[in-house]
Amino acid sequence: MSKRQESKYKIDRRLGVNLWGRPKSPINRREYGPGQHGQRRKKPSDFGLQLMAKQKLKGYYGNIGEKQFRRLYAEAVRRRGDTGENLIQLLERRLDAVVYRMKFVPTPFASRQFVNHGHVRVNGKRVNIPSYQVKDGDVIEVKQKSKQMALVLEAISSGERDIPDYLDVDTSALKGTFVRAPAFADVPYPVQMEPNLVVEYYSR
Repeated sequence: MSKRQESKYKIDRRLGVNLWGRPKSPINRREYGPGQHGQRRKKPSDFGLQLMAKQKLKGYYGNIGEKQFRRLYAEAVRRRGDTGENLIQLLERRLDAVVYRMKFVPTPFASRQFVNHGHVRVNGKRVNIPSYQVKDGDVIEVKQKSKQMALVLEAISSGERDIPDYLDVDTSALKGTFVRAPAFADVPYPVQMEPNLVVEYYSR
């Protein structure tokens, strides 16, 4: 069980957005933060906006730990091209993100747990590392024994999300191909993400 599973909706309330676009989110009922001072909203500083952008991006991908997120950022800087775009591509190549995008599970938190528990194969081999970087052309599938899990059946039948076009998915076989790394504009975020502010945060 992900240690952050219990408090995932607190992330929504703390950031003041419905981060995953889910109808169950408490932000739909209470648009203020958790705790006794949650209703006090003051205008954030530039640093506050940068921090919020980082927390939103980290939170969206299952609340990745700071050390791991910083490593991804360092890799994004090292690569050629726009650092913000590189960061998004590295996040979207994570195996747990790909499994979530392919709609094999309902949430990024469930995806991390699903991968951890060995329910996913990449190119026919079992991979249980959520942060595993998927390459172009890799085939991702749900293990045969796991295809009838209630969690999987619920996710596949849900009309809550669409599968983006940088993935080619056969939902009946619970199998898909990672076709290409997406551009930032291709990624279907339910809320506005600002990777440029994340880059500013780490470049200070």
